[in-house]
Amino acid sequence: MEVKRLKEQIHRLELEKDILEKTTDIIKKDPGINPKKLTNKEKTEVIDALKNKYKLKELLRFLNLPKISYFYQKAQLAKGDKYAQLREDITDIFNDNYKAYGYRRIYLALKNKGIVISEKVIRKIMKQNELIVYQPKQKKYSSYMGEISPEVDNIIQRDFHSTEPNTKWLTDITEFHIPAGKMYLSPIVDYFDSIVVSWTIGTSPNSDLVNTMLDNAIATLRPDNHPIIHSDRGAHYRWPGWIKRMDDAKLIKSMSRKGCSPDNSACKGYFGRLKNEMFYCNSLLDVTIDYFINLLDRYIKWYNEKRIKKSLGGLSPYEYRQKLGLIA
Repeated sequence: MEVKRLKEQIHRLELEKDILEKTTDIIKKDPGINPKKLTNKEKTEVIDALKNKYKLKELLRFLNLPKISYFYQKAQLAKGDKYAQLREDITDIFNDNYKAYGYRRIYLALKNKGIVISEKVIRKIMKQNELIVYQPKQKKYSSYMGEISPEVDNIIQRDFHSTEPNTKWLTDITEFHIPAGKMYLSPIVDYFDSIVVSWTIGTSPNSDLVNTMLDNAIATLRPDNHPIIHSDRGAHYRWPGWIKRMDDAKLIKSMSRKGCSPDNSACKGYFGRLKNEMFYCNSLLDVTIDYFINLLDRYIKWYNEKRIKKSLGGLSPYEYRQKLGLIA
């Protein structure tokens, strides 16, 4: 009786070991996965791989899969994956766009290609293929150095909506920590369509960073364009060089209240998307400063020209302006 009990125990351990190995090999799950938490389809694939070695009854019992469910899944597998091409298209779109598109943007990207499929199916395929958009917590960077010039009113008042280009521009500075050192990005975002009008990248958050960005942005304006430029109360926007450039171009100054980041939340939101899509999810251990600048520059161009926005009818900011005839 003892020998019989030990043989049964060994048999069960071998069964458990084989199921775990097949789960890893066939389903590509982590070695520590609980096989009983697999989907019925995945359980069926594992059973089919082991049914020549073990009885079907004990495999079904171990995996807690009803016999009727097993035969139903077998019939479905025999039909093949009707979404095989769609899976490939969705995976390509996800990987080609910084792994930043959720199911809504993938739906729009497919629609732009002439493929109309329900968002529910896209969500299901993304879950099955483990296409997950990375969403870390965000750290804040502050450039506030006190009231070094006269106070400026908050004209925007958190109304970031704009019906025309070059009427409301928002700006701020964000910081990146990479092994090679700290990097800073200073953009101007037009909240007509969220296009990045101008940007500079540097290793120091100094006046040259913001002044050069402002000079480049002003160069894009027509003589009759005098947008509001909204910023926080950072020192860069209180120094004489910035103020003189604003006055010379007859631009309208607007600033958030002291220590009130929600007053510039639209620009903060842009930084959050940028970091989620191209920074946090990438390994930058061996990246040089020059390479990172190039990486960030490429992302912003992609954001302007290719990244689709649901609010723009599934077009990128650049494509939206082309549609409206604002650019050739």
